[in-house]
Formats: sequence, C-alpha cells, structure tokens
Amino acid sequence: MHIAYRAETLIDAHLVKDALERAEIPAFVTGEYLTGGVGQLPAMDYVAVMVPEAAREAADRVVAEVERALAESRAASADWDADPGLSGPLIA
Repeated sequence: MHIAYRAETLIDAHLVKDALERAEIPAFVTGEYLTGGVGQLPAMDYVAVMVPEAAREAADRVVAEVERALAESRAASADWDADPGLSGPLIA
C-alpha cells in the first residue's frame, strides 16, 4: 500500500478518499481512530489516505487536484476573514 495523502484533518482525508473513489481508485483512511486518543493535542501525522501501489501515479494526480482545490478554498476563506465588511454580523 502507498500513502497517497497525509491529512491535516479527518475532513481533508475523507475529501481525498472520496475523490479517489470517484476516479475508481480504491482508497481507505488509516489512523482515523487514533485522533481520539490524543485528546486535545493536535493530531499531526496520524491520518493518511492509502491506495494500492498499482494506483500510485493515478492517485497522485487526483490528490494534487484536491490539494489545489483545498488551497484555493482556504485562500478564499482567508480573504473573507480579512475583509472587515464581510466579517461583521450577518444580521443588522
């Protein structure tokens, strides 16, 4: 098995896993249940998405696309938070 993606969060791991499965690449999340064992400490480097060695190259392309989309989303979120007109209360 090959580690296709090391996730910062469980959500990221499942986004990558779902994208791989949509591309017909078998994938599973490992270390998912270890995050509960560390309590309130940051769960760094515990969660990974695994694929078969034979699917390594195809998986790398899918993962790169998901990482690009996540980076764009995070950048847009940071822009939203930085705009004082957008970060105020939603109800006036």
